[in-house]
Amino acid sequence: MAEAQKRLSHTTLKRRQRFHPKRDVRPAVLAKANRLVIWGAAFIGLSFLAIVILQAVLG
Repeated sequence: MAEAQKRLSHTTLKRRQRFHPKRDVRPAVLAKANRLVIWGAAFIGLSFLAIVILQAVLG
């Protein structure tokens, strides 16, 4: 059993990266950026659908 664990590479058993205040971006900033990206993607998608529907109705 111990042999199998020794054979596993370090990348296979990756530990969860801990937040480092001086080196990493704050989690709150990442969450805000994620919300902004999702909002922007939704806006672009809905705009595209609105244009397609408008062209179908008018054309």
